[in-house]
Amino acid sequence: MGREAVITATAGADAGEVRAILESGELILRGAFRRRWPRAALTGARVEDGALLLTAAGEPVRLELGALAAAWAKALGTPPPSLRSKLGLDKGKALVIGPVEDAELTTALEDARVATLEEATLVVAVVETDSDLARALTALEGRRDRPLWAVYPKGRGVVFGDGEIRTALRAAGMMDTKACAVSERLTATRYGFVG
Repeated sequence: MGREAVITATAGADAGEVRAILESGELILRGAFRRRWPRAALTGARVEDGALLLTAAGEPVRLELGALAAAWAKALGTPPPSLRSKLGLDKGKALVIGPVEDAELTTALEDARVATLEEATLVVAVVETDSDLARALTALEGRRDRPLWAVYPKGRGVVFGDGEIRTALRAAGMMDTKACAVSERLTATRYGFVG
């Protein structure tokens, strides 16, 4: 989604100017007061006199969005795409490199795994070390037409993460084209060969 606006807002007893950020998984208010609600806690979104009215975790919320209110209400009424859809597995199959131990990734890959690169439309590689990444690149040898989703840990304490993966894959002639969250522990970035 990625919608953002500086507006006047009310949440419970708090009111004032805030930066409202509507992400696919949450609504964030920062400014005169702060709030962060998961999308699942947002109910009853409706537009009234240029304001988006809703209930967030039992708290009444009013966002003075003006002409943007209807679009925000529509976005809240549209379910976010599934991980399966974000990865392109609703339209294709994946050669999976590495062990899949994450519940969300396991669900997304259900019935979408194939045994060979020739059967696959993309590669999903679980990458926690440089050796894991080398295995993924080896699997892609000779097939520059398949995108690679590198799935890796995020957050503090990650030794081999986004920066190291990006540097190595760019050196191999690949460019990052898309990213998405996988779970609380994992994130994913799609890479494709350039040229």
